[in-house]
Amino acid sequence: MVIDLNADLGEGFGIWELGDDLALLDIVTSANVACGFHAGDPVTIRRACAAAVDRGVSIGAQVSYRDLAHFGRREMDMEPEELCAEVLYQLAAVDGIARAMGGRVSYVKPHGALYNRVCRDEVQAAALVDAVVDYDPSLPVLTLPGSVVHRAAAAEGVATIAEAFADRAYTSAGALVSRREPGALVHDPAAVSARAVRMAVEGSVTSIDGTPVPVSARSICVHGDTPGAVVLAQAVRDGLLEAGVVLQAFA
Repeated sequence: MVIDLNADLGEGFGIWELGDDLALLDIVTSANVACGFHAGDPVTIRRACAAAVDRGVSIGAQVSYRDLAHFGRREMDMEPEELCAEVLYQLAAVDGIARAMGGRVSYVKPHGALYNRVCRDEVQAAALVDAVVDYDPSLPVLTLPGSVVHRAAAAEGVATIAEAFADRAYTSAGALVSRREPGALVHDPAAVSARAVRMAVEGSVTSIDGTPVPVSARSICVHGDTPGAVVLAQAVRDGLLEAGVVLQAFA
């Protein structure tokens, strides 16, 4: 059993700090670095990339809608060319900073509303994949199992990696419960750890209505902006290691 543990990082902006990037980078194997459209500024991105390189943590570009006011969690209708260009812009920016720090971007993960939209919207999923093809088609895309992104990427020869969320509730259909709904976030470290272990070992998670949902994931995410994120991530790491799971980045 080999699992990647990823978290969202670099999400501060100016004097506004969010999460403890350095502490999380001592725990995770992959870092989804904000690209400046939902969060992150050049200094924050540079610091996150440098710290990830120092610790041997893989760097992913966490691309988003251009939506600083709503932290990238407001869904947007965009022309495919515009969305493709904006994803390309973000990817190139973070990869450039990562390379200046001695590393590189090794995968792409959409953020927030864009993540959820491309799971079901073939047009936006294709625009996302087109941006990856334009920049570097060897970069895998991190997404939910069953997402339409898998089909869009396969059509262009782009690899995809399935992920699961230890700290988010699932519907019985295998989708993430909307953050606007009660119970969407799981805060108890023991519960989050147990969910991660079950995902990795049994390939299953209990949905918000109590039914088992199959999940097949190579990577497990703990959100960096969740209250107590460092404690949750450490609990997940400890639980996976105790269960005999090997923690290793997928890219």
